[in-house]
Amino acid sequence: MINGKDKRMNTKLQYPEEPPKQPPKSVLKNKPPRLDSSLGLWHTHDPAIYYDEVSGYYYIYCTGAICQRSKDLLHWEMVGKVVDKPPLESSEWTGSKDIWAPDIVKVGKEYRLYCSNSTWGVRQSCIFLAVSENPEGPFKPKGCVLKTTDEMPVNAIDANIITDAKTGKMYMLYGSFWGGCYLLLLDKETGFAAEEGIGVCVACRPEWMSTAVEGPYMVYNPDTEYYYLFVSYGSLKTDYQVRVGRSRNIKGPFIDFHGRELTDTNDADNSIGLLEFCGYRWNDGIEYMAPGHNSILHDKDGSWYLVCHIREKNFTNQPEPSNMQVRKIFWSADGWPLVSAEPYSGEKEQKIEKKELYGLYERINLVPSLPQGIQTAVPMKLANADYYECCSIQGTWQYADNMVAITYGPWKENGYVSVVWDSERNQPTIAITGISEKGILFWAKRVGDLPPKVKK
Repeated sequence: MINGKDKRMNTKLQYPEEPPKQPPKSVLKNKPPRLDSSLGLWHTHDPAIYYDEVSGYYYIYCTGAICQRSKDLLHWEMVGKVVDKPPLESSEWTGSKDIWAPDIVKVGKEYRLYCSNSTWGVRQSCIFLAVSENPEGPFKPKGCVLKTTDEMPVNAIDANIITDAKTGKMYMLYGSFWGGCYLLLLDKETGFAAEEGIGVCVACRPEWMSTAVEGPYMVYNPDTEYYYLFVSYGSLKTDYQVRVGRSRNIKGPFIDFHGRELTDTNDADNSIGLLEFCGYRWNDGIEYMAPGHNSILHDKDGSWYLVCHIREKNFTNQPEPSNMQVRKIFWSADGWPLVSAEPYSGEKEQKIEKKELYGLYERINLVPSLPQGIQTAVPMKLANADYYECCSIQGTWQYADNMVAITYGPWKENGYVSVVWDSERNQPTIAITGISEKGILFWAKRVGDLPPKVKK
């Protein structure tokens, strides 16, 4: 441990063990040897998560058509490149053999991989379909699902497949900067487009913000009966970030915490879309920027996870290799997803007594800003007599059933309490993942005991 012994380690809580260490960061080259298993999760970009009931493996498919697998979301092993190259129709259209951002769906016994074929900075792009009888491939290209040109208002990349929970109809979500993200009806039997045109727009951004929204991913939560549309703002820049809106209808409109539609381009302060994840810095450890192009896993035990690529802070405009993080998702009382304060380490949900919470904390508020910056930790305290303190703010806190309620001035916040592995301080601890009445997500993690003779 970095900061000495934690007296609470003698409790009966099941704290997670240290997760597998990643190899040292590799140098970013023009063509990194992505199939080199010694890289760990470095250079994992645009990860799409999938659980296969047949094999019992979790799979990620990322840019380059690279697949890795795991039994526990912690230990990953290389499968390899699962699509050799795009179909001729696609590569002739784009002038490229690059494969970006695959997404997978299983229909019957057929595994379908929807892949993007494009080059940087153009809309002359294609999404093609490749199929296999095995999630580890090889996937054989069948043809193009959608092609776009530089004259069109959308870019055919970043596919995600979603099925209407009521009608059973299948759709392809896709798109990126220029015209936003769209939803296109598919023929479930063939896997190809079932309608002409580009579909309906479900998210877009102002032109002066580079119209930068991409990497759409949609899930349906049967408990809340909402469709959730996750998108990445920032066009892979240092201010890349994850936002979310929700709708009762698969076609939208998708509404954020404050009732704003994700298609509203009148967004002068960069506030539309509930900010789920952005660059952050705890007081110890590595600073991170630009989390994004996420996927979502609703696991077999009912747990939810967000998977995305992320980069270490680098504001020099020099290339920075991506890595992958997996984080649990908790759900607020009014049905909003809350991304865990620390990467997943195999932690188990369990009853946590109030006495475990007393202590000194670090806290990060995920506040929208223009541009979106790195959010930095500040000191926080949960003391006896229900006393709450954060910097100069004083208030109260109550606790029941792993939920903490914080009140200060006119404001209230609610958070879910869990055990986590503190990856910055290399030890297990207690964490809080919450949201305020203002629609601001926050993280807090316990970093020490209260000083002696604290009266408040």
